[in-house]
Amino acid sequence: MTPGLLVAALRSGAGKTTVALGLMRALARRGLAVAPVKCGPDYIDPAFHARAAGRPGVNLDSWAMGEDLLGALLRQQGTGADLVVAEGLMGLFDGVPGPAGHTGSSADIAARAGWPVILVLDVSGQSQSAAAMALGAARYDPRIVIGGVILNKVGSERHRRLAGEAIEAIGLPVLGALPRGEVALPERHLGLVQARETEALDARLDALADLVAAHIDLDRVVALAQPTQISAGSTGSRPAVPPPGQRIAIADDAAFSFVYPHVIAGWRAAGAEILPFSPLADEAPAADGDVCWLPGGYPELHAGRLAANSRFLDGLRRFATTRPVHGECGGYMVLGEALVDATGASHAMAGLLPLATSFAKRKLHLGYRRATFTAATTFAPAGATARGHEFHYASVLSAGEGAALAEITDAYGQALGPAGHKVGPVSGSFFHVIDVAP
Repeated sequence: MTPGLLVAALRSGAGKTTVALGLMRALARRGLAVAPVKCGPDYIDPAFHARAAGRPGVNLDSWAMGEDLLGALLRQQGTGADLVVAEGLMGLFDGVPGPAGHTGSSADIAARAGWPVILVLDVSGQSQSAAAMALGAARYDPRIVIGGVILNKVGSERHRRLAGEAIEAIGLPVLGALPRGEVALPERHLGLVQARETEALDARLDALADLVAAHIDLDRVVALAQPTQISAGSTGSRPAVPPPGQRIAIADDAAFSFVYPHVIAGWRAAGAEILPFSPLADEAPAADGDVCWLPGGYPELHAGRLAANSRFLDGLRRFATTRPVHGECGGYMVLGEALVDATGASHAMAGLLPLATSFAKRKLHLGYRRATFTAATTFAPAGATARGHEFHYASVLSAGEGAALAEITDAYGQALGPAGHKVGPVSGSFFHVIDVAP
């Protein structure tokens, strides 16, 4: 199968995104068909990966995805590619409680796929001590192999030599060293500014590729890749989330973009037709659609504009009188009665669910979710279970009466109570569904 490798680090902010994007773009410029992968539930990075590699990205998550889905996505992503380049999340071994191999860590994915790890080490403020960190990573989990190390934030040639020679002395190859402060991508409260909003993104990606090509031995990196391990029967016969309808009108713009690539791909593979529309451009969902889906995103940054877009709001309300509408996270907020932005200004939303939310009263809600649906939806019957993720800063100001969509627990089994709403054909919640149990 297609060879692959995983770019990881021991903590967030160490430079793995810089290295992963630079590698994807640099290798694609060499003519390689690079298949990008993001470990974990991040819904922003895959869009950057797709732009860098010129091929669609995908998430792989060992906690939220069943083994059949993981195997199918591994097979599908590598098809027609020369190399799979995966980017880890947080620290290489960071995860949550779960059975062996199903903790949500990047190490789980490397072990499952048989990929070597390219370890990115931020060596700012240290030199030979970096070798102790690399050695610990190499010995911590016997399932994985550290194929090589890339130094990041190197201050001088002497700095590079001290850290690099110490790491090579323990038997790990140093594949390159990036100087500090060269290229950065803009960020906001949920991570990177979205790919579609990043100014001159291709020029920035080319700059990352130039940086990586100048300071990392690309030939050695490619030579380290190992064939992807695919389990028998990983054919991808079921979509992760059953299509909610045959013709799916889906909001798609800077305010509504947090959709996992594997969900949309699964709908298309099942024969559904995707009908995108832009609420920010005051477009209504397609009149001939049979279900409307409002993804998460950044509606709090555009609340005033959305509230003034009567064609969108009126069209959404008309749609909901006869057909199902579902909202995830930001989409859920827009289905509510009001959204308070960061300045404290309140903006009227669709009023289809008894919910008022605030971004002025910020509180981080972050983590995996296991949901048992207490109300039927077009993609999951009552009693069905699903796994997903929640990541937002919005607070609920009021939640009126109405049936809850689901009962949820976190990854630790802690009950979080009822979640979301279901009122007639309209439903929504703050959690993003990753995989519905068959």
